[in-house]
Amino acid sequence: VQLVESGGGSVQSGGSLRLSCSASGYTYSSYYMGWFRQAKGKEREGVAAIDSVGITSYADSVKGRFTISQDNAKNTLYLQMNSLKPEDTAMYYCAADRIYWWLLPKYNYWGQGTQVTVSS
Repeated sequence: VQLVESGGGSVQSGGSLRLSCSASGYTYSSYYMGWFRQAKGKEREGVAAIDSVGITSYADSVKGRFTISQDNAKNTLYLQMNSLKPEDTAMYYCAADRIYWWLLPKYNYWGQGTQVTVSS
């Protein structure tokens, strides 16, 4: 299983970014997926997750601003991030597992991460 994130960068407060997670090495549709982030000095936290029927879950801190989606044909997971705030600054990771861990960082497979920096 390989997960490769992309799309991170530096934006000003209020800006937008779309992260992508390209998956390979397994049958994409048979795994549950999630986005996590880890800021310096803080624990990794769940941002968004999507289950097998497309039901999404979000951390309270990003509800209404972030949207998780996936394209099974392209084996790709996305995270659209709007109205970004400085507190969204972190390394963002995608994760996958055959078990749905919701927003808990217990997924078995992780990407290398992509940095998102939001300046005020």
